[in-house]
Amino acid sequence: MGAKTGDTLARLRDLATVGFIAGMLTAALLLPYALMSGLSVRAANRGFQGLPADLVTPALPQSSVILAADGSKLATFYYENRVEVPLAQIAPVMRKAIVAIEDSRFYEHGALDVKGTLRAVIANLRAGEVIQGGSTLSQQYIKNALAEMADNAQERRSALEPTAGRKLRELRYAVGLEKRFTKDQILEKYLNIAYFGDGAYGVEAAARHYFGEHAADLTLDQAAMLAGIVRSPTVYNPHLHPKHGRQRRDLVLNRMLQLKVITPAEAATARARPVKLKITKTPNGCVTSSAPFFCDYVQREILGNPVFGKTLRQRKALLQRGGLEIHTTLDPTMQKAAQHAVDRHVPPKNSSGKAAAEVLVRPGTGEITAMAIDRKLGDSSKRGMMWVNLAADSDHGSSLGMQAGSTFKVFTLAEAFRQDMAFGDKLFAPKEFVPTGFRNCAGHRVGDSTALGNAGDGEGGRDFTLVTGTWHSVNTFFLELERKVGLCETYKMATRLGMRKATGGKLEQYPSFTLGFNTVSPVRLAAAYAAFGARGRYCSPIAITGITSPKGPVKVPSAKCHQAIDRDVADAVNHVLSGVLTKGTAKGNEIGRPAAGKTGTVDNFSSAWFAGYTPDMASAVWVGDPRGGYKHPLRDVCLGEGCFAQVYGADVPAPIWRDTMTEALRDVPEHGFSPPSGGFFRKGSGEEEEEKDKKDKEKGDAKAGDKPGHGDEPGHGDDRDEGSPFLDWLLQAWRP
Repeated sequence: MGAKTGDTLARLRDLATVGFIAGMLTAALLLPYALMSGLSVRAANRGFQGLPADLVTPALPQSSVILAADGSKLATFYYENRVEVPLAQIAPVMRKAIVAIEDSRFYEHGALDVKGTLRAVIANLRAGEVIQGGSTLSQQYIKNALAEMADNAQERRSALEPTAGRKLRELRYAVGLEKRFTKDQILEKYLNIAYFGDGAYGVEAAARHYFGEHAADLTLDQAAMLAGIVRSPTVYNPHLHPKHGRQRRDLVLNRMLQLKVITPAEAATARARPVKLKITKTPNGCVTSSAPFFCDYVQREILGNPVFGKTLRQRKALLQRGGLEIHTTLDPTMQKAAQHAVDRHVPPKNSSGKAAAEVLVRPGTGEITAMAIDRKLGDSSKRGMMWVNLAADSDHGSSLGMQAGSTFKVFTLAEAFRQDMAFGDKLFAPKEFVPTGFRNCAGHRVGDSTALGNAGDGEGGRDFTLVTGTWHSVNTFFLELERKVGLCETYKMATRLGMRKATGGKLEQYPSFTLGFNTVSPVRLAAAYAAFGARGRYCSPIAITGITSPKGPVKVPSAKCHQAIDRDVADAVNHVLSGVLTKGTAKGNEIGRPAAGKTGTVDNFSSAWFAGYTPDMASAVWVGDPRGGYKHPLRDVCLGEGCFAQVYGADVPAPIWRDTMTEALRDVPEHGFSPPSGGFFRKGSGEEEEEKDKKDKEKGDAKAGDKPGHGDEPGHGDDRDEGSPFLDWLLQAWRP
């Protein structure tokens, strides 16, 4: 008779006599319980027959992994460290070992092992208490399954405590289990649910943890070791108790030999082998990730977005128990480039306590390809570490955002082009600007309490074009331009390109809007500038491209890409901002391919920015002090590349951007910007006055005996200060 036929007959015999066996054996087995609880044996038997026989087997908690765009692992999340595998991916010797030591007649008996139960009954009656359970693998699986289904600690204790009620449930459910599943299916379930100590749930996680192997590759001695642990995961843990672990391993080998599962030679060879552990810990969370703040961003996206579950509890369960494969947008090469750049220019443990954050976003997709902060993710009280993600909004990293400075001027410029202004259009930039004549989108008059000025002494009192005013980032010029195109219209342009406060609220509308007083995050600023690189196509920043679970695909939020502004407007902005890198405030930070950008310096040097892009990649860089920029400004500081009397956007953020983009785009084909339409040149290129002023200045310098290019007044707008060569030398000499 074949094994399959014998299995079927054994099952039929078990089902046919289950009432009788249950009545006799369970009563005897439960006699000590019944006596202690005051129940009669007959009552215990009636209770058994009245229990439901079917148990909905739980979906086991499985670890989730976050993967980079190239498939490399960034992090693992789990409630229980478990990787569920089919029986075919578990070494046959492991299956034999667990059956031999836990339930040697597993394939011969049904839901109840008559011999095993009688043996336990006799032992229990002699002792007057329960000292043996006689549990089959089916019953052990039921016990573990009930514990997994517990919603709280009390329910879990109830599922595990040695009571009559628990034993009745286990026996009754075991009958139902054997009706629904084959022996191999039950064994598979057991090996995936069993606890093997050291935080390893299921045989696959255990094999990886103790030996650095897959369950499919376990050797005889390794399988015997793991099989021996489950009886007492603490006592027989070879990591905690090597001696007890080895003794238990050898006991399993002896039992396998006794059952003739292995030969004497195999047993002797396995016993002679020393216990060689290769403890492999599976980190839980983002702290040890190669991109910790990006990982944290992804985690917060899942925990905070209702698309992944109606409640936080559901979303947390999905992440920690759902066995997800989370595919992300992160490009490891670009992440390394960004991390190296921020660490080089703003070292993590710099003496001034300053920090840097950078985000890269791919134009036309919204994909976040890198997110770097010059800190490690961790306890903020420790030097060089912090929990707050300075690159993200508050809902993705707890940051309240930072004032954007002159990077916001681009929205006023874009609105001017939307209103059909030309490159050569001029506006007079006063030395001091009185903010009058501004209305917000509600139609209310708004104004700042004080007059606004420029950062450099030589900025005001003359005309600038849209081109030269942007190149030199002249505050009063942009205030005049904002008044001309409208505060509300400028605000709408910014919101059209995805800008909002880092706290999630709407941007505030005051005349200094164009000067960047609103607090925003680098990730949103990078996404906005990416829209210019994509010729006006805006995409919300995204970090997740897809999620798969054991049940199938999980819906993820899309970037919702759309044409936010006309292509002609974006092309005109790109043309002007390209000059910022070649002739403006960021001159000297070119990257060897077509690029554009804008510097930004916040009042009192409380922080500095640079936002730049190509058609292939956009980036926003912030440098400041996490403790508060106004109390700890960027003055008289020494950072990675030098010492500075004050830090402008071109001094540290722009070089970070330059170094990042040069490396990140090394293997990316070069693409140029589309030329602006001819209509924007109807009043000239906008550079004519600049060339005339330059020639006049050179003539004046020559007459004074100076070499051309020297003797410039400090600064252009709020973003650049040529500084004093002597001061620079002095600061460098005194650098710690």
